Formats: sequence, structure tokens, C-alpha cells
Amino acid sequence: MVQTLARIKKAGKNFEILVDLDDALKFKKGEISSIDAEGDKIFTDSKKGQVPSTDDLNEAFKTTDTNQIVETIIKNGEIQLTQEHRGAEQEQKFKQVVNFLATNAVDPQTKNPHTPERIRNALEQAHINIQNTPIENQIKDIIAEVSKIIPIKLETKKVKITIPAIHTGKAYGVVSQYKEEEKWLDNGDLEIIVSVPSGIIIDFYDKLNSITHGSALTEEIKDE
Repeated sequence: MVQTLARIKKAGKNFEILVDLDDALKFKKGEISSIDAEGDKIFTDSKKGQVPSTDDLNEAFKTTDTNQIVETIIKNGEIQLTQEHRGAEQEQKFKQVVNFLATNAVDPQTKNPHTPERIRNALEQAHINIQNTPIENQIKDIIAEVSKIIPIKLETKKVKITIPAIHTGKAYGVVSQYKEEEKWLDNGDLEIIVSVPSGIIIDFYDKLNSITHGSALTEEIKDE
């Protein structure tokens, strides 16, 4: 059990709680449904033992219920991570990127995939700072840096999509990161051509269909 600090700033004041690190992260991710603070105490400065007044709590959280406040701090605030945990998290994300590239990328000269070991070495040589965000959101930047070390190209599927105007607001965030061309039609519909990594094309379709309730029209474009 590793105790850590979770904190948030609301109504111009700092609020802190001491919690178990693993439980706090599980609760933030929705893996467990409840969590307790150490001693059920809320602080304004845990090192000095300073606690907020009832008025402070009501102003910031609209309640004085400790459980509700603890949950708000963990869900919406910052959880301090240990160096060991940050390292493990970074290594996990690094492995995900290696696996993603080994599955979805090839040497454009030979059309053969790269081995995970070669990709790992290239990532290390390129000194890439992998962010703790979804891989697809940063893969273009990663590929650009890795390609300076080894010849590499993502295997993609090119798709033409027509999204009804009523869904373009929510759907644009899903499709725009893979955009090659786009055209807004007079009726507000969006026609867009995307290139999506082959390994996540099914997930891409699932997200798109969920947002548009299956109303988006898709047509795969074959390379000539």
C-alpha cells in the first residue's frame, strides 16, 4: 500500500486528501466504485495539518459530505504519482507503441514489417517523448521522428466518409486526425477522405457508427 496525495483547486482554495495510490487510480479510471481518504480527512495543507472550514467546503463543493468531496477530488483533481509508478506507466506506453508499429507499419522499400526489437531501438535513438494519451493521437508525430532513423510507413486504409450535418460536430474529432481531404457540402454534410492505420480500422468504424448512429456513409478507396 502506497499512500499519496490527491488535490484540487476550487473557489480559489487548495484541497488535499491522503489516499492509497492504487485505489485512487482505479477509482479515477472507473475500475472501482468507491474510495476512502486516509482518516476521512480533507486538508487545505496536509503537511501542516490545516483543514478547511465548513463554509470553504460548501463554497467549493456545494456539500460537506466527505465521501462526495473525496470522490470529486480524485475524479477531477491531480493524483501525485511515485517515480516508480511513472516509470512503469511510461514503459507500458512505450511497449504499446512498439506493438502498434510492429503490427501496422512496414519498411516502404521492402514492404516487410519491422521487428519489435528494431522499432524499440529506433524509438530509443530518436529520443521520442511518448505522451500518456491514446496512441492514435500521437502516432503521426512518432512516425515522423522514427522515419529519421529507419524507413517506416504506416499501413493504412483510405476511406471516403459522408457524415450527416446533424452529427458533424461530434464526429469531426474522430475523423479529423486521419484527414487527407475534406469538403463541406451545401446542406451541411461533411465529405472527408481519411487514412486510418489498418490495425485500428474496426475500432475507428465502431466509434464513428456510435456517434452517428450508423448514418455515416463509408466507401473504402483502393490504391490503383
